[in-house]
Amino acid sequence: MLDRLKLSLSGLVHRAALRRWDRAIRSAERLEPERLRRLRARARQLRHRTDKLTQIADSRLTLPLIGSNAIQKPAGSDWGYRPELWRGPITPPGAAGVETRTKFGAEATLFHDCAISEITMRQIRNTRPEDLAPFGFRLDVFRFDGSFLSLVLDMPPEAVEGLKRNYLVRLDTTVEFEKPLEMFVRLNIRHGPNTEQIVRELPLGAREVMVEFDLAYTNLNEKRIERMWLDLIFEGPEMNQIILRDVTLSRRPRAAL
Repeated sequence: MLDRLKLSLSGLVHRAALRRWDRAIRSAERLEPERLRRLRARARQLRHRTDKLTQIADSRLTLPLIGSNAIQKPAGSDWGYRPELWRGPITPPGAAGVETRTKFGAEATLFHDCAISEITMRQIRNTRPEDLAPFGFRLDVFRFDGSFLSLVLDMPPEAVEGLKRNYLVRLDTTVEFEKPLEMFVRLNIRHGPNTEQIVRELPLGAREVMVEFDLAYTNLNEKRIERMWLDLIFEGPEMNQIILRDVTLSRRPRAAL
């Protein structure tokens, strides 16, 4: 009962405030300058707060929800992960003239060898019905005088806990290009002083992409595994826009023969 009363009073106060602002709008053309300045100052204070509330509400209520970790994993998977860049908001959300080794959040780092960077990167909000990831990542590349451009993603310690050579590591990504572009993915696993590297090329022009890395063909020392990271490599990215709508990784032991 008390909650309903509070809600009713809140609605009355809100409607009264709307009527006051409606009257202020109608009289604004006739008000003397001093009163109009005070009214304008109040309107700006109110707009700042309503804009902030709208921004927070849009962020929380837009689907998919921020922090969502809904991942399509193959049967038998014992680990699945969506990197931070696609899962939650990054601060700052973007940068221009990005230099090499620029960190973007806690897990992502951009590398290139351009003498003059004409690269911008930005985290964007996914809003399409088919999107599972709350956020996407956009790269805009203009003039490119370098030989390589890559986004490195560090995986958490859980990625290598209990990892063995009979495992398959799977990458699923949704990628969009302004024009066709060659893209490679390199899985790196450090074990002791050595690093195993497996490279896969993504199908040219494909949007929904899945690639698997079979650890059985590596010289992985299971007892000395330390960390895992992923390189997303873009070939000839000049004058192109690259949008990674989602990136997820999973792992599972291969079926026994």
